[in-house]
Amino acid sequence: MATRLPPSEFSARLDAIRGRLADTDADAAVWFGATSIEYLTGFHHIQTERPVVLAVTDDRVEITVPRLEVERVQDNPRIDEVRHYFDYPGGNPIKTAASMLSELGVDSVVADSDGAPGTMGYEGPALSEFVEVEKQAWVTRMRWEKTDAEVDLIRESAKWANLGHRYLTDYTEVGAHPSTVSQRASMEASRAMLDTLGDRYSVRVRGGGPVHAGYISGRETALPHGHTPNERLSEGDVLITGASANVDGYHSELERTMFVGEPTSEDVHYFELMLEAQTIAIDALGPGVELAYVDEQVNDYFEEQGVLDLAQHHVGHNIGLGGHEPPYIDTGWDEHCASEHTEMTETDATMAPGHVYTIEPGLYTERAGYRHSDTVAVTESGTEMLTFFPRDLESNIIR
Repeated sequence: MATRLPPSEFSARLDAIRGRLADTDADAAVWFGATSIEYLTGFHHIQTERPVVLAVTDDRVEITVPRLEVERVQDNPRIDEVRHYFDYPGGNPIKTAASMLSELGVDSVVADSDGAPGTMGYEGPALSEFVEVEKQAWVTRMRWEKTDAEVDLIRESAKWANLGHRYLTDYTEVGAHPSTVSQRASMEASRAMLDTLGDRYSVRVRGGGPVHAGYISGRETALPHGHTPNERLSEGDVLITGASANVDGYHSELERTMFVGEPTSEDVHYFELMLEAQTIAIDALGPGVELAYVDEQVNDYFEEQGVLDLAQHHVGHNIGLGGHEPPYIDTGWDEHCASEHTEMTETDATMAPGHVYTIEPGLYTERAGYRHSDTVAVTESGTEMLTFFPRDLESNIIR
């Protein structure tokens, strides 16, 4: 039962970064992105108008944070020194980070951006006003291939997501409100997870529970990113569910199309088309397979069935620390990799062991939507299905 990454994962990541840094003329590598900082050090924070700046040299790891983050980061064993400013804008965060770099003897950096992103109204100077800056996307690319330890966490997430989804089906009935059913299922699954894991659970939430399970219903399902409607469930409603669990920052994705009572013949028709499309996509996955090919296989099937106009998105995406991560299972991915605007190569157009994908082709009529999503890991020899709630029609009818 994996509940957190071992320290060796972070050591390997920092070693890889230093190897990349040694191949450049820069003195340090710098990150502003919260997920990248978490990936390299294990320090997780909410990205706000207060920038956090991580610097890695050949022998030091230092960080600049707002005063309110000092206690949360100061005991991190992977960070050699914590610098801080009071707040934004009075604390001059980029000047503080520049001072950190100066004291490290840094004149040039490779950074994920030339300054902090404009989150929550932040506006500040470019880092290049203080040091020479070249762009890099090293961590973003490193996150594509998960290690065995990372896949273990996603597998654990899928287990608790399944429990949350089971509670969803148990608590769903005619007259119930989707919001309260979702809250109840999430609470019960979170309680079970926390009671089971105890102090082995690495807290990554603020106020909420580690498991989220919910759904949209009725006409909102016709929108791929629909919202929970303020209406109670009725006989014949279509549901599109979603469940996940946070395990040391890593996530899985489990979605099902379900029916309150007997589905109509139209529901059955589109459900079966969607299910076959998902099966085609899952069967097409594997190491060395072109990502565009998988999306094309699904599109070809939808076109044969005369429903291509009802598809509104690609087959899926990578998942891990982020809910959506590249690479994407999309017909345009190979062209994207070949674009002069990226640093990717032809090998980046294919799946590789350690990639973890959501597989979620969908069909959307004017009345309802039909989409399953499962989380699948690519292995050396094939694939491993990490989510496991039943996919068949009968198992997704709530009577």
